[in-house]
Amino acid sequence: MITIMLFKESPHPDEKQRQQLSKQLGLHPRQVKFWFQNRRTQIKAIQERHENSLLKTELEKLKEENKSLREDIQKASCPNCGFATTSWDTTLTTDHEQQLKIENARLKAEVEKLRSMVCKHPPGTASPSASCSAANNDQENRSSLDLYTGAFGIGKSKIMDIANKALEELKKMATSGEPLWVTSVETGRQILNYDEYVKEFPTESSSGRHPKRSIEVSREAGVVFLDLPRLVQCFMDVNQWKEVFPCLVSKAAVVDVICSGEGPNRNGAVQLMLVAKDNSFRSTDAFPVQMFAELQMLTPLVPTREVYFVRYCKQLSPEQWAIVDVSIDNVEDSIDASLLKCRRWPSGCIIEDKSNGHCKVTWVEHLECQKASVHSLYRTIVNSGLAFGARHWMATLQLQCERLVFFMATNVPTKDSAGVTTLAGRKSMLKLAQRMTWSFCRSIGASSFNSWTKFATKTGEDVRVATRKNLNDPSEPIGVILCAVSSVWLPVSPVVLFDFLRDETHRHEWDVTTNGGQVQSIANLAKGQHRGNAVSVLTMKSKDNIWVIQDSSTNSYESMVVYAPVDIPGMQSVMTGCDSSSVAVLPSGFSILPDGSESRPLVLTSRQEEKNAEGGSLLTMALQALINSSPAAKLTVESVEPVSTLTSCILRNIKTSLQCEDG
Repeated sequence: MITIMLFKESPHPDEKQRQQLSKQLGLHPRQVKFWFQNRRTQIKAIQERHENSLLKTELEKLKEENKSLREDIQKASCPNCGFATTSWDTTLTTDHEQQLKIENARLKAEVEKLRSMVCKHPPGTASPSASCSAANNDQENRSSLDLYTGAFGIGKSKIMDIANKALEELKKMATSGEPLWVTSVETGRQILNYDEYVKEFPTESSSGRHPKRSIEVSREAGVVFLDLPRLVQCFMDVNQWKEVFPCLVSKAAVVDVICSGEGPNRNGAVQLMLVAKDNSFRSTDAFPVQMFAELQMLTPLVPTREVYFVRYCKQLSPEQWAIVDVSIDNVEDSIDASLLKCRRWPSGCIIEDKSNGHCKVTWVEHLECQKASVHSLYRTIVNSGLAFGARHWMATLQLQCERLVFFMATNVPTKDSAGVTTLAGRKSMLKLAQRMTWSFCRSIGASSFNSWTKFATKTGEDVRVATRKNLNDPSEPIGVILCAVSSVWLPVSPVVLFDFLRDETHRHEWDVTTNGGQVQSIANLAKGQHRGNAVSVLTMKSKDNIWVIQDSSTNSYESMVVYAPVDIPGMQSVMTGCDSSSVAVLPSGFSILPDGSESRPLVLTSRQEEKNAEGGSLLTMALQALINSSPAAKLTVESVEPVSTLTSCILRNIKTSLQCEDG
């Protein structure tokens, strides 16, 4: 009884306490020591059995939920062809259905974990590793990657070996010149000499390619206006990574923890959350982690690409880091076959600190994807590798890092904050604009977030519509939301099209909601060096009670103009520095891409505006509207037609203003 009471107070008695207890009980001090050790072992075994029981219960609940979701999807599918029905109600998918594929991967990993745990610690037996204190510590510090041996048929040393080989390949791919990389005379792009690549890397990665898959390899280098620690954090935190690449990454998740690392800095660590709890940055951290990502283009006409890979972050020198992604066959054998259509060979970037808050980034993108039919509008840009290539990733990274620098700046010139007098107001407006653009990117892609239905308009335009229900999110209007999207090719350069759409003096030419009235800018905030990277607040003479917030952004690859109506009192509070998270916005806007037909320019010029003037533009327009303020309302064809008609009307106005109706 005395020992039990003492155990509750101090399960780890020191030498003095053991001596006192041995005198009271008439036992040898070693017997007291072993009694406490055995008691701790018993408690730990009980806790393990209890945790196993809880995990099994939770797993069964997840299985039942998974089964229910599958049944719901089957009910909403045609029994003959297996495709989703065209019923409007069935297009309103839930968040659980959208995350089904990711959950399947997690469930399978969880099942194998439980099997491994049960085999190593069967109920009613103590853990053999608890026989001594030293062994106890080994057991507690044991990497969870050991559990992957049963789940994926591959151990920690094998994964680390693959990650290190991928890192070496990335370094060579990023730094080598000719003959591995050849510069195109016409476009200036760097092209991989695949014969030299096979000689340089004569492994399965270069010889075992599937004949029905396409290979896309690209490289791009540039300077990023962000310090090295913050930049590495952007890659190693999955949520920050999604925010930096909203136009490319529609979904991303860390599937599981691999290993806990060693030493005070946890070098070689694999953890679910990849930033330390205190958000500090350790200069010797190295993180390999299992990740899932869905890559998209800002149009429903191009299918998304789902990839499952290991991300490994390693410091190469005091001023240089590497981020490498690589898919692993043995891991992929255990997940949904739908995730195997696209795989990453060693890809990623080398980041070099250039001081003064600058970094040089060399990006290599190497994908092998299952060949699939692509809509004729986007066939050139997708098949050329531009859509998901290194240039797109690099340009997006530069744009987002520059936006972050402007957001954090405290010495902003007056001309860059017209209409906003306080720094708090500037930051609040930039936050609102960022949230609006992120929501826009999430709403118009082909991700499983959206279920698109082709709608035939009276004017003949190809419009696709999708719906969603907002139950309680204050960032958007509550109710049933409809998104209508149409993509077209226009025979004008992306630069000309972007300048036309973002300019408030031309807005009345295409925006039918202005009723032909003039639009005036009452605030304009710069968020980048290019004059087109700005956030504006517009007022319309035809609408006395509504303002419009507009976020325009452009880089060397892609441009966007996103806007949303806001009530005047709410916008005024944001401009004075109040929190913008409760301001509901429903963004519409445009995505502008080059059509991919790069060629020699017909004229030579030093004017920045005239560069890349050749070729046409791929314009995707999205118009979102609140159809019904009740989330329980049913959608009808009659409620869809006005939105799709308005979309067609705006596109016709744009073509007329740019004199390209026949394009």
